Amino acid sequence: MKVVVCVKQVAVLGDEVEFTDDETDVDPDYVERALNEWDVTAVEEALRVKESLSESESEVVAVSVGDDEAEEALRRCLAMGADRAIRLESAGVADPLTVARALASVVAKENPDLVLCGVQSSDSVQAATGVMLAELLDLARVAVVIKLEYDVASRRASVHRELEGGLLDVVEVDLPALLTIQTGINEPRYATLRAIKQAREKEIEVVGLPAGGPGAYRVRRMYVPERGAGAELLGDDAVAVAVRIAELVKGRLS
Repeated sequence: MKVVVCVKQVAVLGDEVEFTDDETDVDPDYVERALNEWDVTAVEEALRVKESLSESESEVVAVSVGDDEAEEALRRCLAMGADRAIRLESAGVADPLTVARALASVVAKENPDLVLCGVQSSDSVQAATGVMLAELLDLARVAVVIKLEYDVASRRASVHRELEGGLLDVVEVDLPALLTIQTGINEPRYATLRAIKQAREKEIEVVGLPAGGPGAYRVRRMYVPERGAGAELLGDDAVAVAVRIAELVKGRLS
């Protein structure tokens, strides 16, 4: 049983924010880096799956896309109990489709039984990379999973997924499959000091970013919007509301 967990080292904003000269990103001096909260939960769930099995060949592999600083996130995964870590070399911020393409190149080679991703990242909050990765790999996928039960004999997972309004959907999925994990499914473990030291000595495999197609979007500008006079109430006519929103968006982009 092999589980691949896709993780991200996210940008954490401080109280003050400045942008780069080209206004397409936040100045690195004004952010800190940390392992994404949703991905920590996914790593913990992968470790619990491994620990629930008696197979000696079970393995958890953490994969991330990023520069050298992303290795801090991977070393936390190793300290928690992941067996291996792989980093795809990338400089700068990439859109979800570009990241998914990069991850797909590694995940396909690993040929895992299960792929886990966090539902979303705390800095982009798009919830897109995991489902894009599943599509690229042609894997069955279930999003926003809050409970996971795995049956070894049938190679089938029973998962509870969170819906709007507090509803739950129970789904059975054949492996291999990709699941995006919601926070609250478990309580992530703390790594011991010994495990942290051992993780520092482990080798992280670094591979080049594969060539891919165009991204899903590009950042045109980041800025702090000027404080306006107040909110505009758009009424309850759906068509009129849609037309007005389109006008406002076009006005911002022009």
